[in-house]
Amino acid sequence: MKDNRLVVTSVNTSHTEASTRNERAEIKQAHRIVIKIGSSSLTGPDGRLSVENLNALVDVIAHRKAQGSEVILVTSGAIAAGLAPLGLAARPKDLATAQAAASVGQGLLVARYAAAFAGHDMRVGQVLLTAENTMRRGHYRNAQRALERLLALGIIPIINENDTVATHEIKFGDNDRLAALVSHIVHADAMILLTDVDGLYDGPPKKAGSQRIPIVRSFQEIVDVEVTTKGSSVGTGGMVSKLESVRIATSTGIPVILTLAAHVASALDGEDVGTCFVAHGKRMTRKRLWLAYAAKTRGTLIVDDGAAQAIRSGVASLLPAGITAVEGTFDAHDPVEVVDEHGTVLGRGLVAFDSADLPQLLGCSTVQLKNSHGDGYDRAVVHRDDLVLSLGVLAEES
Repeated sequence: MKDNRLVVTSVNTSHTEASTRNERAEIKQAHRIVIKIGSSSLTGPDGRLSVENLNALVDVIAHRKAQGSEVILVTSGAIAAGLAPLGLAARPKDLATAQAAASVGQGLLVARYAAAFAGHDMRVGQVLLTAENTMRRGHYRNAQRALERLLALGIIPIINENDTVATHEIKFGDNDRLAALVSHIVHADAMILLTDVDGLYDGPPKKAGSQRIPIVRSFQEIVDVEVTTKGSSVGTGGMVSKLESVRIATSTGIPVILTLAAHVASALDGEDVGTCFVAHGKRMTRKRLWLAYAAKTRGTLIVDDGAAQAIRSGVASLLPAGITAVEGTFDAHDPVEVVDEHGTVLGRGLVAFDSADLPQLLGCSTVQLKNSHGDGYDRAVVHRDDLVLSLGVLAEES
């Protein structure tokens, strides 16, 4: 069985190209950093929480904080920590037992972190989140204020998804995505994803000849890379979820390092470990972030090729004339998906009409609608200010 012990190592960077060093300098100079560690990196071969692994991570974070940086830790491991006390041999498959394991394990996990950081004369604060905390505007603001206050007080926030109360409908799905959303909430300068693989490879990591990809400047560079959806036996996130998290972060202006947990110190020092994903987008407003990654859509608008091309340009609103079909039941101002006639999701937007009113408007120009229905019907169905392109469409443009 693979030994996942976290032994922090130093890596020789004499062969690193200058361009790569420059890209990684953003990480080394980052002031506010979100670090996410997965369950597989916090557990030993027996699947139980490894105090040695946890302490090694804490030592690195404490050192970085002592240098003046602010660190937010997004940690998995609550369910894994609850396995042994409950006498479970593996991660539960049913929701109720998983919630019970998280309830038992969360306290143990945070207590271990608190004790480890106390050895460095540092304090931690536990923050449990669900998707609802980013779906609802008031919850988002509360989470933002709480995290900002903790950082101002010199506290290290320890964040985890609230598995004890989260249901399948409102879960983030894994802490990789949660880390990206938290990075945006706190306006992080960089995000570090720690896992049991040293970065992204151009093929299956265990396959002979596969090589680590040191830097990714655009997702177009890795469209042919084979990745897996399967995570470890104690976690939920495979490489697909990690790349989704990377896209969320980099497309909103936050650079990311994906690397082996044992290389966290080297990653923070800007050394050539893992894969460096370069930030290429601008930071989104809170509303657009919610719409893109947290909102639950209520319906679908199917558009013709002309409207699809206009939407891809990023500067056009969706008008009734470009819509060919409406699916689902929704009210005005609800989030909906916009899909082309080939089934490709173009983006998400806030719709200006109820689903019951839209069918009679389809295919009509705004002038026709004003003449036949009066003022107010000549507006866009989804205004460009309320429309966020999908990651796939953004990748096509990059």
